Amino acid sequence: MTSDPSTVLVDGPWQHRFVPANAARFHVALAGPDDRDAPLVVLLHGFPQFWWAWRHQLTALADAGLRVAAMDLRGTGASDKPPLGYDVPTLAADVAGLVRALGADRAVVVGHGTGGTVAWAMPALHPGVTRAVAAVSSPHPLRLHASVARTLRPGPLRHLAYFQLPALPERSLAQGDRVDRVLREWSGPGWPDAATIATYRAAAQVPFAAHGAMEQLRWLVRSTPRADGRRYLTALETPVDVPVLQLHGAADRCLPVGTARLTGAHAGLATGGYRFEVVPGAGHFLPEEAPDRVSELLVGWLGEVGTA
Repeated sequence: MTSDPSTVLVDGPWQHRFVPANAARFHVALAGPDDRDAPLVVLLHGFPQFWWAWRHQLTALADAGLRVAAMDLRGTGASDKPPLGYDVPTLAADVAGLVRALGADRAVVVGHGTGGTVAWAMPALHPGVTRAVAAVSSPHPLRLHASVARTLRPGPLRHLAYFQLPALPERSLAQGDRVDRVLREWSGPGWPDAATIATYRAAAQVPFAAHGAMEQLRWLVRSTPRADGRRYLTALETPVDVPVLQLHGAADRCLPVGTARLTGAHAGLATGGYRFEVVPGAGHFLPEEAPDRVSELLVGWLGEVGTA
């Protein structure tokens, strides 16, 4: 079963636009003032999602006077799905290209899950376009790579190992129940509902979308011993010298709260101002499980860093 890419262009108080950047074409949902001088916030979704994961924050941030772009990352949603380029440096270059293509000099980059991994990389790889970073349900990559086995809970670790196989994971996303399982197993109690699951299942059935999602996760694991992975992690040793907000759900069943906060040897990775907030009762998919609280925290923090 497949879905037409147009199925992810969900109607709402936003505009859908296709933007060329970094030799590809990216779909974004835009909200807020149509003014290139307005502060820009770019929202990056996690796995197994697409731009729609940020639907609540799109409207809340727009109401606060911000120009907001929720992006389908390379290989997902309605964005291009080329055969290559699913490494974090290329994904970060996609985001930097999108910021410039939208006419902005800099942007606040907010990422959830795997999108948070890209957000963490932006100040090191593209400091000129990064005003601030918010990472939602996403430990700093150096913290995560230091010990994946201790950072991830056993269930998600088994998923990640399975995702390294060829072909079968794509089939389980597009034709099986893998999307349902990930959403239910990583979230807090009471989420998701049937309509949300159906939306994400349809997005996984867009041709090549499941493969794009898998390739992102495969690179994160397989690159670790390779030269490209070592270069990426070495670049991230440079402290983040822009404001950082980190949000994490107390009931996250993928990444426990204790593994997310920057402490100990990693405490110096955020030098531009660091704030860590725990959201009670919410699991891994914070923007949807606790939309009002996440929006409130983002709007307040953006005001503090001078973008709202």
